[in-house]
Amino acid sequence: MTQASGTGTGKHSGKSGSGAGQRTSGIAAAAGGALSNQLGAACGSLAFPSIGPAGVVAVRQLVAAMILLPLVRPRIRSLTRAQWWPVLLLAVVFGTMNLTLYLAIDRIGLGLAVTLEFCGPLAVALLSFRTRNSALCALIAGAGVIAITRPQPSTDYLGIGFGLIAACSWAAYILLNRTIGSRIPGMQGTATATAVSAILFLPFGAGILITTRPDAFTLLCAVGAGVLASAVPFAADLTALRKIPASLFGTLMSLNPVLAALVGALLFNEGLGVIEWAGLALIVTANTIALLLPERTKAATSRTNKS
Repeated sequence: MTQASGTGTGKHSGKSGSGAGQRTSGIAAAAGGALSNQLGAACGSLAFPSIGPAGVVAVRQLVAAMILLPLVRPRIRSLTRAQWWPVLLLAVVFGTMNLTLYLAIDRIGLGLAVTLEFCGPLAVALLSFRTRNSALCALIAGAGVIAITRPQPSTDYLGIGFGLIAACSWAAYILLNRTIGSRIPGMQGTATATAVSAILFLPFGAGILITTRPDAFTLLCAVGAGVLASAVPFAADLTALRKIPASLFGTLMSLNPVLAALVGALLFNEGLGVIEWAGLALIVTANTIALLLPERTKAATSRTNKS
């Protein structure tokens, strides 16, 4: 992505206004996708009292599959055994990630749950660059997690545990997508995994819907979670990645915990204390620095080769 961005800059020299417009619209798309993702999680949480987190995840997975399959049209029958096993693992991880995140949101709130989940991609980034800077980022992030999860009589350890499982699942999701991306072209692997995940959740979802008989508002919230947290971010991310470098896009994803905390505070009156906000800020800072490390490492390597 960085090389493509550099080529594009050379091609459009003299059209700085157009380049600035592309960058602005790309940043807006990335931020809009992140906001939509958190609004989708908030929308889904409104259905928790009737169908629970598992019911919401089942509907969300089904909606995501119904959107992705017609768009991507994966060639499922042509997949080999070496391609199928990471797809099946991704399907399980995908469902686990969403379910544990929603269970965490149900117990500790949107802002804290998303912040803990964000430790997953942060860990992947830090383990990819084992330097003093990455060690410093790990310490900063660790301080942030301790600030958020500090033991208190009212601490919901189960909710924190769900959030950390969601973080591990997101890390596994990233690593499996890397493997799938090297074996299956385009988004075919991800779309297939989404469909398999939807099938796995279908019996549970059907049982929940039959026994609870939710009203129209509950179903609308669950479907809205699928659209806002799956379809809109998918389209927004594709748009953003065509207009801005991958490094900038990754940095902008650090907005997710902040947006989640703001959405939780505004819509659900989830009050975070000063220490919680400080912990959130530490994790976002660590993630931002970690995402910028690849660019700095690459630049340093380039300077060394030139000298």
